[in-house]
Parts: sequence; C-alpha cells; structure tokens
Amino acid sequence: MTTKYEPFVAPKTAERIAVYPGTFDPITMGHLDIINRGLSLFDRVIIAVAVNVAKKPLFTLEERLEMIQACFPEDEKRIVVDSVSGLIVDYAYMKGAKAIIRGLRAVSDFDYEFQLALMNRRLEREIETVFLMTGFRWIYISSSIIKDAARYGGDVSGLVPDHICDKLREVYLRAAKS
Repeated sequence: MTTKYEPFVAPKTAERIAVYPGTFDPITMGHLDIINRGLSLFDRVIIAVAVNVAKKPLFTLEERLEMIQACFPEDEKRIVVDSVSGLIVDYAYMKGAKAIIRGLRAVSDFDYEFQLALMNRRLEREIETVFLMTGFRWIYISSSIIKDAARYGGDVSGLVPDHICDKLREVYLRAAKS
C-alpha cells in the first residue's frame, strides 16, 4: 500500500532578500553566475557595490554602478544595485535582508570568507551567510585577472559582459595614448 504525501509548502510571509557585496571592479561572468543562482534562492538580491578605501579601483563607483545596472535592464524588481560603505552586515540589516551571499572560487577563498561570516554572525545573529560556488566555467577568473589581461591587450570577451569588455578596452586604450 502506497500513501501519497502532499509536499510541504511554507507560507510566504515576507520577501526573502539577500545582499551580494563586492567591489565589482569590474563585474565578471563569475559574479553574474552567483547573482543568477542567488535569485533562485531569494526573492530579491541587492548587489552592494562596496566603497573600499584599501583598494584603488580602475572604475569609479558611479561607473561600476552603471555597468552592473546595464547587466539587468529588465529585472528591476528582483535586482537592486546600490553602493555601500561600512559594515555589510549593518547594511544588510538596514535593508531587511536575511542573508549575505558570498561567492567562492577555490578552497583558498574559504578561510577568509569563513572568518568574515563568523564575525558577521557575531555582529548580527539574524543574518546568515550563504556560500555559493562559482560555476566551473568561471572558477579561474577574478576582476584582478581580467584587468591584468585587458591591460596588456588580452582578449577578455566572454569573461565579462560585452559592454564591460568595451569599457576595459576604452580605458586601457586611453591609458596607452597618454
């Protein structure tokens, strides 16, 4: 005798919001992979472009915000692009997020990210950290590697969205002329 069970469906009480922080200088296909997979878990993902005084970005904050927004022209309801300075966990709390998404490429990323997650957990127990592995296609790329390749004339098409590839060429062409 077989008994048919109805699947449990949790009542939808509140929007599930996650924050995906980073400098995104520039955003890569690996970042987009993490964002798209984050959207399968959360109702809304806030891409929080960090102002990090320790880093010297190639693109201004405004340029990074515009480049990221251009990646999601039709998804204004589920994707929010914003800037943030200060503690990400405080920002996430202020935005009503339940999670911070962190992308991992390799085991070497895990140690730092795990420490960061533990500190965030200590600062705000209500916010979880969700680790998502970058797709195998993108595991070897980072914004720094992309910039280095583009700086020396390497073809980075397919590793970043087309409009960002164009921006990289434009920046490095301008630098070569000066």
